[in-house]
Amino acid sequence: MADLQLIGVSKRFGTVFACADVNLEIADGEFVTLLGPSGCGKTTTLNILAGLEDVTSGEVRIGGRVVNDLGPFERDIAMVFQNYALYPHMTVAENIGFTLRLRKRPKAEIQARVAQVAATLELELLLERLPRELSGGQQQRVALGRALIREPAVFLFDEPFSNLDAALRVRMRTEIKELHQRLRVTSVFVTHDQEEAMSISDRVAVMRAGRVEQVGTPEEVYARPVSTYVARFIGSPQMDLLSGDLVASADGGAGFRVGSLTFPVPAGVAAGVAQGARDMAIRPEHVTLDPAGIGAVVRVVQPLGPMTTVTVVWDGGTLTARLPGMAHLAPGQPVGVGLDPDHLLFFDRTSGRRIHP
Repeated sequence: MADLQLIGVSKRFGTVFACADVNLEIADGEFVTLLGPSGCGKTTTLNILAGLEDVTSGEVRIGGRVVNDLGPFERDIAMVFQNYALYPHMTVAENIGFTLRLRKRPKAEIQARVAQVAATLELELLLERLPRELSGGQQQRVALGRALIREPAVFLFDEPFSNLDAALRVRMRTEIKELHQRLRVTSVFVTHDQEEAMSISDRVAVMRAGRVEQVGTPEEVYARPVSTYVARFIGSPQMDLLSGDLVASADGGAGFRVGSLTFPVPAGVAAGVAQGARDMAIRPEHVTLDPAGIGAVVRVVQPLGPMTTVTVVWDGGTLTARLPGMAHLAPGQPVGVGLDPDHLLFFDRTSGRRIHP
Protein backbone atom coordinates (compact mmCIF):
# COMPACT_ATOMS: atom_id res chain seq x y z
CA MET A 1 0.00 0.00 0.00
CA ALA A 2 1.01 3.63 -0.38
CA ASP A 3 0.11 7.21 0.34
CA LEU A 4 -0.71 9.67 -2.45
CA GLN A 5 0.17 13.33 -2.93
CA LEU A 6 -0.91 15.83 -5.54
CA ILE A 7 1.26 18.94 -5.19
CA GLY A 8 0.22 22.00 -7.19
CA VAL A 9 -1.09 19.80 -9.99
CA SER A 10 -2.59 21.54 -13.03
CA LYS A 11 -3.72 20.20 -16.38
CA ARG A 12 -4.42 22.48 -19.33
CA PHE A 13 -6.09 21.52 -22.58
CA GLY A 14 -5.32 24.42 -24.91
CA THR A 15 -6.30 27.51 -22.97
CA VAL A 16 -8.68 25.65 -20.63
CA PHE A 17 -7.57 24.32 -17.24
CA ALA A 18 -9.30 21.00 -16.45
CA CYS A 19 -7.71 21.11 -13.01
CA ALA A 20 -5.79 23.97 -11.48
CA ASP A 21 -3.33 23.95 -8.57
CA VAL A 22 -4.77 20.81 -6.99
CA ASN A 23 -3.18 19.97 -3.63
CA LEU A 24 -4.33 16.78 -1.96
CA GLU A 25 -2.77 14.29 0.45
CA ILE A 26 -4.25 10.82 0.86
CA ALA A 27 -2.93 8.65 3.66
CA ASP A 28 -1.90 5.03 3.31
CA GLY A 29 -5.04 2.89 3.50
CA GLU A 30 -7.44 5.83 3.24
CA PHE A 31 -10.56 5.92 1.03
CA VAL A 32 -11.04 9.39 -0.51
CA THR A 33 -13.73 10.41 -2.97
CA LEU A 34 -13.40 13.19 -5.56
CA LEU A 35 -16.90 14.63 -5.72
CA GLY A 36 -18.40 17.21 -8.02
CA PRO A 37 -20.60 17.86 -11.05
CA SER A 38 -19.66 17.03 -14.62
CA GLY A 39 -16.78 19.17 -15.84
CA CYS A 40 -15.36 19.97 -12.40
CA GLY A 41 -12.06 18.16 -13.07
CA LYS A 42 -12.48 15.07 -10.92
CA THR A 43 -11.97 12.49 -13.71
CA THR A 44 -9.00 14.41 -15.10
CA THR A 45 -7.46 14.39 -11.62
CA LEU A 46 -8.01 10.63 -11.37
CA ASN A 47 -6.49 10.08 -14.82
CA ILE A 48 -3.44 12.08 -13.74
CA LEU A 49 -3.06 9.80 -10.71
CA ALA A 50 -3.38 6.79 -12.99
CA GLY A 51 -0.81 8.06 -15.48
CA LEU A 52 -3.39 8.31 -18.27
CA GLU A 53 -2.88 12.08 -18.45
CA ASP A 54 0.35 14.06 -18.15
CA VAL A 55 0.42 17.07 -15.84
CA THR A 56 0.98 20.56 -17.18
CA SER A 57 2.62 21.48 -13.88
CA GLY A 58 3.01 20.07 -10.38
CA GLU A 59 4.02 16.73 -8.89
CA VAL A 60 2.30 13.39 -8.36
CA ARG A 61 3.76 11.21 -5.62
CA ILE A 62 2.83 7.62 -4.82
CA GLY A 63 4.48 6.13 -1.75
CA GLY A 64 6.77 9.16 -1.59
CA ARG A 65 8.05 8.59 -5.12
CA VAL A 66 7.53 11.17 -7.88
CA VAL A 67 5.73 9.32 -10.68
CA ASN A 68 5.17 12.13 -13.21
CA ASP A 69 7.25 10.33 -15.83
CA LEU A 70 5.99 6.81 -15.08
CA GLY A 71 3.32 5.06 -17.14
CA PRO A 72 0.21 3.40 -15.66
CA PHE A 73 1.80 -0.04 -15.39
CA GLU A 74 4.80 1.35 -13.50
CA ARG A 75 2.72 3.07 -10.80
CA ASP A 76 1.42 -0.05 -9.03
CA ILE A 77 -2.20 1.08 -9.36
CA ALA A 78 -5.35 -0.69 -10.51
CA MET A 79 -8.28 1.15 -12.06
CA VAL A 80 -11.94 0.16 -12.21
CA PHE A 81 -13.87 1.91 -14.98
CA GLN A 82 -17.58 2.70 -15.27
CA ASN A 83 -17.96 0.54 -18.39
CA TYR A 84 -16.29 -2.53 -16.76
CA ALA A 85 -14.13 -3.19 -19.89
CA LEU A 86 -14.48 -6.98 -19.61
CA TYR A 87 -13.31 -9.17 -22.48
CA PRO A 88 -16.54 -10.60 -23.92
CA HIS A 89 -14.98 -13.84 -25.22
CA MET A 90 -13.36 -14.71 -21.88
CA THR A 91 -14.98 -16.41 -18.91
CA VAL A 92 -15.15 -14.76 -15.51
CA ALA A 93 -12.11 -16.76 -14.38
CA GLU A 94 -10.16 -15.75 -17.48
CA ASN A 95 -11.07 -12.08 -17.08
CA ILE A 96 -10.01 -12.03 -13.43
CA GLY A 97 -6.73 -13.83 -14.09
CA PHE A 98 -5.85 -11.93 -17.27
CA THR A 99 -3.19 -9.65 -15.80
CA LEU A 100 -1.43 -12.60 -14.15
CA ARG A 101 -1.33 -14.43 -17.49
CA LEU A 102 0.23 -11.33 -19.04
CA ARG A 103 2.88 -11.53 -16.35
CA LYS A 104 3.38 -15.20 -17.25
CA ARG A 105 2.69 -16.42 -13.74
CA PRO A 106 2.47 -20.23 -13.26
CA LYS A 107 -0.92 -21.72 -14.08
CA ALA A 108 -1.36 -23.18 -10.59
CA GLU A 109 -0.69 -19.77 -9.02
CA ILE A 110 -3.21 -18.10 -11.32
CA GLN A 111 -5.88 -20.66 -10.48
CA ALA A 112 -5.27 -20.27 -6.75
CA ARG A 113 -5.36 -16.49 -6.89
CA VAL A 114 -8.50 -16.45 -9.04
CA ALA A 115 -10.21 -18.77 -6.57
CA GLN A 116 -9.19 -16.54 -3.67
CA VAL A 117 -10.46 -13.36 -5.32
CA ALA A 118 -13.67 -15.07 -6.46
CA ALA A 119 -14.35 -16.15 -2.89
CA THR A 120 -13.76 -12.61 -1.62
CA LEU A 121 -16.28 -11.21 -4.12
CA GLU A 122 -18.73 -14.15 -3.99
CA LEU A 123 -18.13 -15.08 -7.62
CA GLU A 124 -17.26 -18.76 -7.12
CA LEU A 125 -20.38 -20.04 -8.90
CA LEU A 126 -19.91 -17.73 -11.88
CA LEU A 127 -16.32 -18.49 -12.89
CA GLU A 128 -17.24 -20.33 -16.11
CA ARG A 129 -19.77 -17.79 -17.33
CA LEU A 130 -19.18 -15.20 -20.03
CA PRO A 131 -19.79 -11.47 -19.32
CA ARG A 132 -23.02 -11.45 -21.37
CA GLU A 133 -24.44 -14.04 -18.96
CA LEU A 134 -23.94 -11.77 -15.94
CA SER A 135 -25.99 -9.01 -14.38
CA GLY A 136 -24.60 -5.48 -14.18
CA GLY A 137 -23.64 -5.94 -10.55
CA GLN A 138 -21.90 -9.23 -11.28
CA GLN A 139 -19.94 -7.66 -14.14
CA GLN A 140 -18.88 -4.86 -11.83
CA ARG A 141 -17.59 -7.37 -9.28
CA VAL A 142 -15.64 -9.18 -12.01
CA ALA A 143 -14.02 -5.87 -13.01
CA LEU A 144 -13.19 -5.30 -9.35
CA GLY A 145 -11.76 -8.80 -9.10
CA ARG A 146 -9.51 -8.20 -12.10
CA ALA A 147 -8.10 -5.15 -10.30
CA LEU A 148 -7.92 -6.87 -6.92
CA ILE A 149 -5.90 -9.85 -8.15
CA ARG A 150 -3.00 -7.56 -8.99
CA GLU A 151 -2.65 -6.64 -5.29
CA PRO A 152 -1.97 -3.00 -6.19
CA ALA A 153 -0.76 -0.31 -3.85
CA VAL A 154 -3.64 1.94 -4.94
CA PHE A 155 -7.18 1.42 -6.25
CA LEU A 156 -8.72 4.05 -8.53
CA PHE A 157 -12.48 3.98 -9.24
CA ASP A 158 -13.93 6.04 -12.11
CA GLU A 159 -17.70 6.30 -11.41
CA PRO A 160 -17.96 2.49 -11.30
CA PHE A 161 -21.67 2.40 -10.39
CA SER A 162 -23.01 4.84 -12.98
CA ASN A 163 -24.48 2.09 -15.17
CA LEU A 164 -26.31 0.34 -12.33
CA ASP A 165 -29.88 0.83 -11.19
CA ALA A 166 -30.55 2.61 -7.89
CA ALA A 167 -31.01 -0.51 -5.73
CA LEU A 168 -27.88 -2.16 -7.11
CA ARG A 169 -25.86 1.01 -6.60
CA VAL A 170 -26.69 0.91 -2.88
CA ARG A 171 -25.69 -2.75 -2.66
CA MET A 172 -22.40 -2.15 -4.50
CA ARG A 173 -21.59 0.77 -2.18
CA THR A 174 -21.92 -1.60 0.76
CA GLU A 175 -19.73 -4.22 -0.93
CA ILE A 176 -17.01 -1.69 -1.80
CA LYS A 177 -16.99 -0.33 1.74
CA GLU A 178 -16.82 -3.80 3.31
CA LEU A 179 -14.00 -4.76 0.94
CA HIS A 180 -12.02 -1.66 1.83
CA GLN A 181 -12.53 -2.27 5.54
CA ARG A 182 -10.99 -5.73 5.09
CA LEU A 183 -8.11 -4.85 2.74
CA ARG A 184 -7.35 -1.20 3.69
CA VAL A 185 -5.86 -0.50 0.25
CA THR A 186 -5.43 3.20 -0.52
CA SER A 187 -8.40 4.09 -2.72
CA VAL A 188 -9.57 7.10 -4.75
CA PHE A 189 -13.16 7.09 -5.95
CA VAL A 190 -14.75 9.52 -8.43
CA THR A 191 -18.47 10.27 -8.45
CA HIS A 192 -21.00 13.06 -8.99
CA ASP A 193 -23.36 11.37 -6.50
CA GLN A 194 -22.98 13.06 -3.11
CA GLU A 195 -24.89 10.32 -1.28
CA GLU A 196 -22.50 7.76 -2.74
CA ALA A 197 -19.49 9.80 -1.67
CA MET A 198 -20.79 10.37 1.86
CA SER A 199 -21.62 6.72 2.46
CA ILE A 200 -18.31 5.08 1.51
CA SER A 201 -15.54 7.62 2.12
CA ASP A 202 -13.11 8.32 4.93
CA ARG A 203 -12.82 11.82 3.45
CA VAL A 204 -14.45 13.69 0.59
CA ALA A 205 -12.73 16.20 -1.70
CA VAL A 206 -15.41 18.46 -3.20
CA MET A 207 -14.24 19.87 -6.54
CA ARG A 208 -15.37 23.00 -8.35
CA ALA A 209 -14.12 24.31 -11.70
CA GLY A 210 -10.91 22.27 -11.56
CA ARG A 211 -10.06 23.13 -7.96
CA VAL A 212 -10.55 21.42 -4.60
CA GLU A 213 -13.15 23.49 -2.77
CA GLN A 214 -13.11 21.53 0.51
CA VAL A 215 -11.60 18.34 1.91
CA GLY A 216 -12.98 16.73 5.03
CA THR A 217 -14.78 13.80 6.56
CA PRO A 218 -18.36 13.29 5.41
CA GLU A 219 -19.48 14.79 8.73
CA GLU A 220 -17.30 17.88 8.27
CA VAL A 221 -18.39 18.73 4.74
CA TYR A 222 -22.02 18.13 5.69
CA ALA A 223 -22.13 20.08 8.95
CA ARG A 224 -19.51 22.78 8.26
CA PRO A 225 -19.31 23.50 4.52
CA VAL A 226 -16.71 26.16 3.76
CA SER A 227 -18.83 27.82 1.07
CA THR A 228 -22.36 28.11 -0.22
CA TYR A 229 -21.26 25.92 -3.17
CA VAL A 230 -20.45 23.00 -0.85
CA ALA A 231 -23.49 23.73 1.31
CA ARG A 232 -25.85 23.35 -1.64
CA PHE A 233 -24.00 20.45 -3.29
CA ILE A 234 -23.85 18.22 -0.20
CA GLY A 235 -27.08 16.90 1.25
CA SER A 236 -30.45 15.66 0.00
CA PRO A 237 -32.62 17.62 0.21
CA GLN A 238 -30.27 20.55 -0.27
CA MET A 239 -29.24 22.82 2.54
CA ASP A 240 -31.62 25.74 2.90
CA LEU A 241 -29.92 29.00 1.91
CA LEU A 242 -31.61 32.26 2.82
CA SER A 243 -30.53 35.68 1.56
CA GLY A 244 -31.40 38.42 4.04
CA ASP A 245 -30.09 40.99 6.47
CA LEU A 246 -28.54 40.59 9.90
CA VAL A 247 -30.23 43.26 12.03
CA ALA A 248 -30.27 44.37 15.66
CA SER A 249 -33.26 43.24 17.72
CA ALA A 250 -35.18 45.25 20.32
CA ASP A 251 -33.70 43.25 23.21
CA GLY A 252 -30.13 44.10 22.23
CA GLY A 253 -29.54 40.84 20.40
CA ALA A 254 -29.79 40.17 16.68
CA GLY A 255 -32.11 38.69 14.15
CA PHE A 256 -31.93 37.60 10.53
CA ARG A 257 -34.60 39.24 8.40
CA VAL A 258 -35.82 37.42 5.30
CA GLY A 259 -38.74 39.20 3.70
CA SER A 260 -41.60 39.40 6.18
CA LEU A 261 -39.99 37.09 8.78
CA THR A 262 -37.15 37.77 11.21
CA PHE A 263 -35.48 34.77 12.82
CA PRO A 264 -33.66 35.07 16.16
CA VAL A 265 -29.97 34.21 16.06
CA PRO A 266 -27.51 33.32 18.86
CA ALA A 267 -25.74 36.10 20.73
CA GLY A 268 -22.41 34.90 19.34
CA VAL A 269 -23.56 35.75 15.84
CA ALA A 270 -24.34 39.33 16.81
CA ALA A 271 -20.84 39.62 18.27
CA GLY A 272 -18.98 37.86 15.47
CA VAL A 273 -20.77 38.87 12.27
CA ALA A 274 -21.20 42.43 11.05
CA GLN A 275 -24.75 43.55 10.40
CA GLY A 276 -25.94 43.88 6.82
CA ALA A 277 -26.63 41.67 3.81
CA ARG A 278 -25.64 38.07 4.49
CA ASP A 279 -26.57 34.52 3.49
CA MET A 280 -27.74 32.17 6.23
CA ALA A 281 -27.94 28.39 5.82
CA ILE A 282 -29.46 25.52 7.77
CA ARG A 283 -30.03 21.83 7.08
CA PRO A 284 -33.69 20.87 6.50
CA GLU A 285 -33.66 18.51 9.50
CA HIS A 286 -33.03 21.51 11.75
CA VAL A 287 -36.12 23.36 10.53
CA THR A 288 -39.27 22.94 12.63
CA LEU A 289 -42.85 23.59 11.53
CA ASP A 290 -45.69 24.37 13.91
CA PRO A 291 -49.08 23.51 12.34
CA ALA A 292 -50.71 25.86 14.85
CA GLY A 293 -48.38 28.73 13.98
CA ILE A 294 -48.46 31.42 11.33
CA GLY A 295 -45.99 33.25 9.16
CA ALA A 296 -45.55 30.79 6.28
CA VAL A 297 -47.68 28.60 4.01
CA VAL A 298 -47.08 24.99 2.95
CA ARG A 299 -46.35 24.76 -0.78
CA VAL A 300 -45.28 21.12 -1.37
CA VAL A 301 -45.44 17.96 0.78
CA GLN A 302 -43.35 14.92 -0.25
CA PRO A 303 -43.91 11.76 1.88
CA LEU A 304 -40.85 9.49 1.72
CA GLY A 305 -41.73 6.83 4.29
CA PRO A 306 -39.29 7.38 7.16
CA MET A 307 -39.38 11.12 6.57
CA THR A 308 -41.39 13.83 4.86
CA THR A 309 -39.97 16.88 3.13
CA VAL A 310 -42.13 19.99 3.28
CA THR A 311 -41.47 23.19 1.34
CA VAL A 312 -42.93 26.34 2.86
CA VAL A 313 -43.05 29.91 1.54
CA TRP A 314 -43.66 33.38 2.89
CA ASP A 315 -43.36 36.89 1.58
CA GLY A 316 -39.71 36.97 0.57
CA GLY A 317 -38.53 33.48 1.50
CA THR A 318 -38.63 29.69 0.95
CA LEU A 319 -37.51 26.84 3.19
CA THR A 320 -37.54 23.07 3.01
CA ALA A 321 -38.01 21.10 6.24
CA ARG A 322 -37.25 17.41 6.70
CA LEU A 323 -39.62 15.99 9.26
CA PRO A 324 -39.56 12.47 10.75
CA GLY A 325 -42.24 10.01 9.67
CA MET A 326 -45.40 11.00 7.85
CA ALA A 327 -46.20 14.68 8.42
CA HIS A 328 -49.90 15.51 8.29
CA LEU A 329 -49.65 18.81 6.46
CA ALA A 330 -51.36 19.96 3.29
CA PRO A 331 -50.52 22.50 0.56
CA GLY A 332 -51.93 25.91 1.45
CA GLN A 333 -51.90 25.24 5.19
CA PRO A 334 -50.51 28.08 7.36
CA VAL A 335 -47.57 27.07 9.58
CA GLY A 336 -45.08 28.63 11.94
CA VAL A 337 -41.37 28.23 11.11
CA GLY A 338 -38.56 27.67 13.60
CA LEU A 339 -34.80 27.31 13.07
CA ASP A 340 -32.46 25.53 15.48
CA PRO A 341 -30.03 28.32 16.48
CA ASP A 342 -27.23 25.82 17.16
CA HIS A 343 -27.12 24.83 13.48
CA LEU A 344 -27.18 28.19 11.71
CA LEU A 345 -24.32 29.01 9.35
CA PHE A 346 -23.52 32.45 7.92
CA PHE A 347 -21.81 33.19 4.60
CA ASP A 348 -20.42 36.28 2.93
CA ARG A 349 -22.82 37.35 0.19
CA THR A 350 -20.07 38.26 -2.29
CA SER A 351 -17.48 35.49 -1.89
CA GLY A 352 -19.82 32.73 -0.73
CA ARG A 353 -17.33 31.74 2.00
CA ARG A 354 -18.51 30.76 5.48
CA ILE A 355 -17.89 33.51 8.03
CA HIS A 356 -19.59 32.03 11.13
CA PRO A 357 -19.21 29.79 13.01
